[in-house]
Amino acid sequence: MQLHPVILSGGSGTRLWPLSREQYPKQLLALTGDETMLQQTATRLAGFSGVLPTAAESIVVCNEEYRFITAEQMRAAGCPSHHIILEPVGRNTAPALTLAALTVKREHGDGVLLVMPADHVIRDLPAFQRAVALGLDAALSGAMVTFGIIPERPETGYGYIRVGDETAPGMHEVSAFVEKPDADTAAGYLASGRYLWNSGLFMVRSDVWLKAIGYFNPAMLAACSAGIDAETRDADFVRVGREAFEACPSDSIDYAVMERLAQTPELGIPPRVVQMSVGWSDVGAWDALWALADRDEAGNCARGDVLLEATRDTLVHATSRMVACLGVEDLVVVETADAVMVARKANTQDVKKIVARLKAEQRPQALAHRKIHRPWGCYDSIDSGGRFQVKRIEVKPGASLSLQMHHHRAEHWIVVRGTAKVTRGDETFLLSENQSTYIPLGVTHRLENPGKLTLEIIEVQSGSYLGEDDIVRFEDTYGRH
Repeated sequence: MQLHPVILSGGSGTRLWPLSREQYPKQLLALTGDETMLQQTATRLAGFSGVLPTAAESIVVCNEEYRFITAEQMRAAGCPSHHIILEPVGRNTAPALTLAALTVKREHGDGVLLVMPADHVIRDLPAFQRAVALGLDAALSGAMVTFGIIPERPETGYGYIRVGDETAPGMHEVSAFVEKPDADTAAGYLASGRYLWNSGLFMVRSDVWLKAIGYFNPAMLAACSAGIDAETRDADFVRVGREAFEACPSDSIDYAVMERLAQTPELGIPPRVVQMSVGWSDVGAWDALWALADRDEAGNCARGDVLLEATRDTLVHATSRMVACLGVEDLVVVETADAVMVARKANTQDVKKIVARLKAEQRPQALAHRKIHRPWGCYDSIDSGGRFQVKRIEVKPGASLSLQMHHHRAEHWIVVRGTAKVTRGDETFLLSENQSTYIPLGVTHRLENPGKLTLEIIEVQSGSYLGEDDIVRFEDTYGRH
């Protein structure tokens, strides 16, 4: 039996817009250091020594839209995984954990699952690992364990856990889960000493979780089982059967199981909570990131090309140009290539309202950044007009785009760095820096990087329609159509 890290990477992080987008959510961003939040989560158990060995690979459950960048970030962190489970549709955390438990059951018989959201921050890793070690014995004996954060302030943005009797040093029975409170109630929780913040972290044996979900929501277990039975493998990815999984009910781990265990003693799965103080935050909004960040003597946090003058208690995040702030305080200013947001820190919980409006108006800024990541590299749409579009394209060493054709546009390629191998119709040739070529409308073509440096080209598209769906793929290394 092993301890299996299960990383839930399906959130959208709408309150961290415009940096977080639906197709590039906050867990893929480096918000609190050089590593992304996903990478920090993947390395959280490094060096852990408990009563069980830790599995060599994490199980990652994520959205199909950002599967390639997820796999790439895991590899870059030194934690590659061949168990990246792709949900065809979002169904919340309980089905995600059920998919992971079924995978462990099939491949290992049983194991203990440590469920970690990919978009949380934990600063004190030794303290976190001690908490995991403390909860592991209870999980092995058949309990379902969650982790509660010792509250530091009367927080209204988190749910709470009311603790019951102590069962071991640092571990208690779970008395109840309570929703996000108002300010007065939160102050009462803090004063009582009987409440912990609900971290969203869980630990449970795979067979215990399957027993619980089968008892409380047999339709969910049936849909997940059918989805796993119909899965297909594609490189590192496990594609869950779409038709089966679409029938799955949507629910969270809390609501589906954890909150109901205390009232169902006949099931024989005691709920337990390990209390911990580990520098935890779910980084739910920009004000939470400001609270976590290193700040100057005026209380400012600045990332990127930022100039501050007579400015206090302000967070400024610039990604593509210089941002200057003069005579302001208590603001959040976030600049990206295609959007700028300015808000008072007290209003950052409402950023999701902006995202809702963008979606209602079908504006692209809700879904993706201007720079789009692909398995072969990325492209940035740097200019466009009525019948033209200009892109900067980067192709990783040894990577290639699909063999493809366009019905409605022609393309000019100019190499600005590296060497390009070009297939155009029946001919294949190399282009070096400062050389260019032309791809006529309707001609089959492919771009490859045969070198050891990143290939950079400028692509000028011209034609009557320039959408990304005007691609007919004939061959593709990455299984796209």
